[in-house]
Amino acid sequence: MSSGLLWPASIGPMQVSVQMWAVLGALVVAMIVVDFFVFGRGRREVTVKEAAVWSVGWFAIALGFALLLRAGVGGQASSEYLAGYLLERSLSLDNIFVFAVIFSYFAVPLPVQPRVLGWGIALALVLRLVFILIGAALLASFHVTFYLFGALLLYTAWKLARHDDPEIEPEHNPALKLLRRRVTMTADYHSSRLTVREAGRRIATPLMAVFVVVATTDVVFAVDSIPAIFAITQEPYIVFAANAFAMLGLRALYFLLVGAMDRFAYLSYGLSAILAFIGFKMLLIDLWHPPFWISLVVIGGVLTIAALLSLRAAPRRPEAPEGAPDSEDRAHVSLDRRRAESREAEEVGAGRGR
Repeated sequence: MSSGLLWPASIGPMQVSVQMWAVLGALVVAMIVVDFFVFGRGRREVTVKEAAVWSVGWFAIALGFALLLRAGVGGQASSEYLAGYLLERSLSLDNIFVFAVIFSYFAVPLPVQPRVLGWGIALALVLRLVFILIGAALLASFHVTFYLFGALLLYTAWKLARHDDPEIEPEHNPALKLLRRRVTMTADYHSSRLTVREAGRRIATPLMAVFVVVATTDVVFAVDSIPAIFAITQEPYIVFAANAFAMLGLRALYFLLVGAMDRFAYLSYGLSAILAFIGFKMLLIDLWHPPFWISLVVIGGVLTIAALLSLRAAPRRPEAPEGAPDSEDRAHVSLDRRRAESREAEEVGAGRGR
């Protein structure tokens, strides 16, 4: 079978063949199955070595898809995909920090964390596909959308450079508040189960709340990342492919980097510079038409510089002062707080029932 049957000779807005979507869909489903049933399987903690091997594997698969695009479609589509993948991958590092905050707040047991991340990422992929299709339709119908997206990215870049992002506080998540008001929850985790049967009725476990917070938080991150990648390409197929390959390797990347996030001292400045470049590129879309490879060079170069500067300035971990609570003590405090809030929410639900 020739590649022309699966890949058209050229790729343009909304001209991607059904076969191309079928190939991408099959790859994404296969990777989700592997991620769920092979990586982090069983009730055990994921080791750093295991996470490193899987991270390299996911990266190799992502590069393999770029080669497939290059062979079947051409160098421009492949370069746009690679630039989008690098952009989404770098922006996803912020997700890792937020996931760590969420897991700490809910005192999620380590063996359960891979499963929660898997559920959250799978749902986030579906929601991102919806956002991508809506964004592509807006860009095709309303040219002013380019300027709105560009202004949004410049504002986000300014906030990143100033470290003005608000503190992540899961207890203020609107979806979590609604869930606690409407759904009765157990006080303790029950392995990786979202619901259990107690006293003859089906009730949720705290893992349900964690899943809701993880998924909705990623939707918030998509508000920044989706407009950013549309500055590189307006083809929904490439945008979704870059998002899918970047997100599906996020679980392994989390367990590889979560303990070293404080070493990325210049990451926020690098991301700020990238978003500022992309924002200006969108604002100047009618005046400036740089070669398609410029975005790939800028994103790769800025990330490399930020990584080298961070490694050079990596701080030594200070020893905890005598009497300070360690991570296990903080987890117990978080667990006690969550139990108290769960009991309070259950009492409110019982009151509504009466």
